[in-house]
Amino acid sequence: MTRLLGYVDPSDPRFVAAVLAIAFNPLFWNVVARWEHKTRKLSRAFRSPRLACYTLGGAILLLNVLRSHCFMQAMLSQPRMQSLDNPTAYRAGLALLGVGSVFVLSSFLALGFTGTFLGDYFGIFKEARVTSFPFNILDNPMYWGSTANYLGWAIMHASPTGLLLTAVVALIYTVAILYEEPFTAEVYRQRASQACRRS
Repeated sequence: MTRLLGYVDPSDPRFVAAVLAIAFNPLFWNVVARWEHKTRKLSRAFRSPRLACYTLGGAILLLNVLRSHCFMQAMLSQPRMQSLDNPTAYRAGLALLGVGSVFVLSSFLALGFTGTFLGDYFGIFKEARVTSFPFNILDNPMYWGSTANYLGWAIMHASPTGLLLTAVVALIYTVAILYEEPFTAEVYRQRASQACRRS
């Protein structure tokens, strides 16, 4: 680990920008979605919970593009690690990128746009919990698929900086999961309670 950190300049503005982008994205979507769930102000502003959810989803997608750009710029601005700079490592990185992309895309297809982008916080619910692939393989496959994508990029670019930033991605997603899952469970509990009262 010490050897790895010897390649990384944490004071590089591009590295700092990447860390900030990685940390900001889940914070942004969690704060906005919880605020919407509590106040319904976005739904009222857009006159539709679905349109409000689509707008938040579009903002999240743009922020993810920015995060990926910052990640790539930080990697390219810092030294490569020679022991990773070989065809075998490149192929391993490419395989991780492939697996990660499968998890991200199949999660999106299974959940749909509103399921992916916090529709339940807007009152847009799936009829039942999604248990098909890739959710039958692991929990939170979109988060772990995204992490695998970043790890793949880091290995393909023989980048110690990319490896460290991938660890930051994994840490931030772990914190996001601990923060999101109880709240999402409570949202569905409230929905079930309201359905019981109506019946």
